Amino acid sequence: MDARFLCQTRSPVPSLPRQNRACKLKHRSPALAFLTRRADNVLIQEKKASLPTDKLAGLTKKTVYNDSWLARLAINYLSQRFQDATGMRNSKRDYESLTQTATDAWRKFSPTEQHELVLQSLNRAIPAMISNLVKIMLPQCTFTREYFAAFTTLFFVWLVGPCEVRESDFNGRKEKNVVHIKKCRFLEATDCVGMCTNLCKVPSQTFIKHSFGIPVDMVPDFDDMSCEMIYGQEPPKITEDPAFKQPCYKLCKENRKHGMQCSG
Repeated sequence: MDARFLCQTRSPVPSLPRQNRACKLKHRSPALAFLTRRADNVLIQEKKASLPTDKLAGLTKKTVYNDSWLARLAINYLSQRFQDATGMRNSKRDYESLTQTATDAWRKFSPTEQHELVLQSLNRAIPAMISNLVKIMLPQCTFTREYFAAFTTLFFVWLVGPCEVRESDFNGRKEKNVVHIKKCRFLEATDCVGMCTNLCKVPSQTFIKHSFGIPVDMVPDFDDMSCEMIYGQEPPKITEDPAFKQPCYKLCKENRKHGMQCSG
């Protein structure tokens, strides 16, 4: 089937020029395939101890991840690339190693430096030749946005936690281009608004757009630690983004840093 016909008939995007490149994935990226396996046996475990009233309702449950060996391999691989970029090492393993690296970077570097370090880490983890190939094979169209959403929910549970595809209105048409993350694993593990915005949201949005050619707006809900990734939607400027107007959690130990307007 002609890729142009597929893109134009499902969801034309007036602001973008017509492209002659294919809109179907022909080959699976080996680098992306390395990071592909759903986390097994994700459990929700009730906390028996009572929590302070100023803590979020979502924190009354603690998510326990029994990662598969492949998920642990991916987690440690990403953590090592992050450590390479920051120049700081730790002796922890698995997801704790990743969050420890994030904490170290948050304490030492400015927000702009944090963005750059995460981008360096992602560029090291996924070679440019792979991302460029994906960009060529998947130009902006309904298929691409829906493919990215489905791919995220299937293969990145180990990084963000359980998630599902949801539908939205895009240019007047219904598309399944939204990933709803039920409770973000990274935010839950770090329990820090600043780490979410500076070490995940901003660099991830930048990397996905520049490397794969598709904009994405990550919209965290700090009340329940959920998040939505809206593929095809440009994120607002940092100065206008509601996520950067969110005060730190009152029990956050890192709320003193980098210009966040913290409460408590």
